[in-house]
Amino acid sequence: MFQLKTRLLALAPVAILGAFGHSLAPLLSAQSVELERERRAIRRSMPMTKSIRRAFDAGTRDKSGLPGPRYWQVQTDFVIEARLDVSTQTIHGKETITLHNASPDRLNELYLRLDHNIFRANVPRGTSVPAETTEGMVVTRLAVDGVEAELQRSGPRGRGRSGGALRARDLDQTLARVALSAPIASGAKAKIDIEWHTRLPGGQAGRGHRMTQRFGDKLFQPTQWFPRLAKYDDLRGWDTNLYLGPAEFYNNFGSFDVRIDVPAGWIVTATGVLQNAEEVLTEAALERRRQVMESDEVTTIVSAREVGPGKATRDGERLVWHYKAELVNDFAWATAENYVYKGARADIPGKGMIPIYMVHLPENERAYRNAAAITRHALEFYSKLWAPYPFPQLTLQDGPSLGMEYPMVINSNQGAADHETAHQWWPMMLGINETWYGWMDEGLNQYMNLLSDADQRGTSPRLDGLGQSYGRRAGDESEPPMMWSANHAGDSYGFTTYGKAPLMLSMLGGIVGDDEVQRAIRAYTKAWAFKHPSPWDFAHCVSSELGRDLDWFWYAWLWTTESVDGRVQGMRSDGEATVVTVCQDGEMPSPVVLRFECEGDVADEAIPEGAQRSGPAAFDYTWPVDVWFDGRRSFDARLAHPGLKVKRVVFDPKRRFPDRNPSDNSWPRNNERKER
Repeated sequence: MFQLKTRLLALAPVAILGAFGHSLAPLLSAQSVELERERRAIRRSMPMTKSIRRAFDAGTRDKSGLPGPRYWQVQTDFVIEARLDVSTQTIHGKETITLHNASPDRLNELYLRLDHNIFRANVPRGTSVPAETTEGMVVTRLAVDGVEAELQRSGPRGRGRSGGALRARDLDQTLARVALSAPIASGAKAKIDIEWHTRLPGGQAGRGHRMTQRFGDKLFQPTQWFPRLAKYDDLRGWDTNLYLGPAEFYNNFGSFDVRIDVPAGWIVTATGVLQNAEEVLTEAALERRRQVMESDEVTTIVSAREVGPGKATRDGERLVWHYKAELVNDFAWATAENYVYKGARADIPGKGMIPIYMVHLPENERAYRNAAAITRHALEFYSKLWAPYPFPQLTLQDGPSLGMEYPMVINSNQGAADHETAHQWWPMMLGINETWYGWMDEGLNQYMNLLSDADQRGTSPRLDGLGQSYGRRAGDESEPPMMWSANHAGDSYGFTTYGKAPLMLSMLGGIVGDDEVQRAIRAYTKAWAFKHPSPWDFAHCVSSELGRDLDWFWYAWLWTTESVDGRVQGMRSDGEATVVTVCQDGEMPSPVVLRFECEGDVADEAIPEGAQRSGPAAFDYTWPVDVWFDGRRSFDARLAHPGLKVKRVVFDPKRRFPDRNPSDNSWPRNNERKER
């Protein structure tokens, strides 16, 4: 009976319309469309997920955008011994991870990241394709505080207790779970011992970053090459996102003490500082390496003619290269039997000179000709823009994984040197969760690349027009919002992760000024250095620094794919003032920025208070975004300026606000308005 009543009630409107011969349908439809065009709902708050609410309640994060008084983060310190077997293209390793549980939680389980299992045939993947199928990351031993684990390559994904045994499951996947026999208390430390081996994929079939990690048996470029602990944070606990390929990483900060055993004659560069240069480099190479810090010129440490034991390196069968790094979130390295090894230097404000090292194959000399100069400029420019470069050196590495970054290492030639160097600020200094929020890493990087490129050319950055251009993309059904997990962004991964943030910051610059945007990001960088900011922290911190309530702005850009779609409907004079009717057909609001072009030059004293001159006969005037908060779509901008004769008005003259049809942004029209 209940179901029958429900069906009848659902059909009632149809029956009523039928009784009137459907005569009400066109009227209701027209009224609803007209009502929708006349009013809109402007959301003025950002959505708050359970994770960020928990963090606010716990005091680990603050609504000002700063770390909270109870902020904490887990630290992981690594001691690794790795041996490269060239004949089998395999790394054999053993490591000890010291976990410092600074969280208030008792840890009953651990999660291991085994990224090299993406090279196996039976794992989930995104659009990446490995160069070849391998056994992946083969873990042969695992112990926690001396208790040996039962190793299971695969098994149920449940989170149940281990029944007193130490068990590791899903070791054939990119994320493995270790059910602990005894919990790790808050404030305690634990030692995780792991032995493993992994074969590096090579060949021509790889598609995507990190999917090819060697050139035959002559050059190896391992990345994400050792077992790591997954991130544990105050937002979600363990980060259990699978490694799918395109999206990158979210790691704990800590220290690395790494020894890499390779054939003698092979040069090794890596994250960190080389501890035993005297044991692995020839006397001639050592002397040239010392000269790097004495000249602005590029110094060749090992030339293309110096190949093999006793020439490129010390003599012998094998050599162990020892590197250490402090307060980093990953470790990468590369080695080749015939690397050319070079050095230069950069002057970091407030810090002084640091070395820039480069290793490349002899045949790629041309691709590294300007690499040192580009990298030096990037290090020095970004140090002034955001914060001084915090690490003791930077190395460029040639190989199959070009276009990738790790702490103190960029796998790049001169083509991407600026972009990859910028990553040393995020995610290497600010530990962004790239898997979820790639735009906080790649998108902000693209923005700062625009600034660096302009500085290199000695021009002003071209930010005008960027924000407006988003109007042509807005509403595409394939585009997820920026707050959609980057790990699952699909075909729009590139635009959502890389392309959209510069457009967003272009619009913000159109509201508060580009210098103010950069000042606010500089404060954000200082507040979150070597911590793990979320999007809410970024947005709140920037808003606080600017002294503005910008929640409406962040909501529109981060959680929607809407646009402003502004237009000038008309202009009239009532004798004392010029009145411009501005409409916004989109769901994203914006301030009303109008450029008034007058007949004849305008004296400074004739420009209305609060206006900004934009030419001898023109000035810009802004009405705040608040004029739209009551839901209206049309606004009469009234500007009193007795004695001035306005001949033309332009909405959004710097083209910062997303607009599908910019041709209707002026009055009189430049041309006939296109169909919207």
